[in-house]
Amino acid sequence: RLASQVAEEVRSHFGKEVLRTSIPRSVRISEAPSYGQPVLTYDPGSSGALPYFEAAREIAMRGVVIHSEAHQNQPAAPRRPRPRRGRRGHTRTMPPPPRPVGTATRGTTNPNRLRRMDRWITATHGAALRRADHPLAVDLGYGHAPWTAVELLARLRTAAPGTRVTGIEIDPDRVAAAQPHAREGLTFVRGGFEVPAPDRPHLIRAANVLRQYDEDEVRAVWERLTARLARPDPDGLGGGLLVEGTCDEIGRRHVWVALGPEGPRTVTFATRLGSLDRPSDLAERLPKALIHRNVPGEPVHAFLRDFDRAWAAAAPYASYGARQRWQRAVRELAADWPVVDGPARWRQGEVTVAWGALAPRG
Repeated sequence: RLASQVAEEVRSHFGKEVLRTSIPRSVRISEAPSYGQPVLTYDPGSSGALPYFEAAREIAMRGVVIHSEAHQNQPAAPRRPRPRRGRRGHTRTMPPPPRPVGTATRGTTNPNRLRRMDRWITATHGAALRRADHPLAVDLGYGHAPWTAVELLARLRTAAPGTRVTGIEIDPDRVAAAQPHAREGLTFVRGGFEVPAPDRPHLIRAANVLRQYDEDEVRAVWERLTARLARPDPDGLGGGLLVEGTCDEIGRRHVWVALGPEGPRTVTFATRLGSLDRPSDLAERLPKALIHRNVPGEPVHAFLRDFDRAWAAAAPYASYGARQRWQRAVRELAADWPVVDGPARWRQGEVTVAWGALAPRG
């Protein structure tokens, strides 16, 4: 509690000078010096090492932004409209194409990184995709390599064989690099939050896209993306879904928000149980709408606190395996929190909670 209060005071005093990334206490960080190594080489996948990687990326990105702003302050040569030949030899000027909305992500990606999110989408949204005539999914901000879009197509087609996927990236070089991977049902286009897809998507997956934005920008992005979703039919079925969240570099820990055209619905916590010390370790992967709200007085902080207590109370079940301990802890947690899924998802190392219970105050 004291550490959180000190951190908040530092952030309120120094503002944007303070890194967004926080380095948590970790046994691995304490052990590393005993082996003559930094934690980054001692256990690079641990909950102590990963935040150092995030902090390094954040520092690097700040340098890129400063360089970019300095370059933008230089006077630019005026761009001439491109002439186009019209009828009877007349020429007419064509306006430049609209600029994509948003900024390019860091582009970090790895094969199989989004498997937990994809597995959840297939299980919970597969029926809606099957009901659609020509279901379309969008992989927004797939990064330097198109692995996540390729994998999304394969996974969604196990639930809805007619699904199409469009990968969208702001960086034109990334779009060009992805073209060799295009195939039947998979296309790549340049764009941003305006979502330049041929139809209203039945799914928009935006993983690790909003971490670089400020918290007060998230709501507007959500509204813009959900406005592009497919609308439900007269019976209220078949509407689109936006899944926005964050995971670590190898996909062991993932937290995402699911939103419909009406707004946010649920928050899902997913993890590789064998790598978990306690549920609050997932706090480092909270989506942008929640990550700065993990402080006393906020619902998400109270939820993770209660989850840790339930996890500790379920310690006797650890002898049966981490999965049994997780299920017991979630069952205990559900007595006080609106858990909306059941044992079939808990066995996968997941738990989904109604958004209204975790929504930031104010």
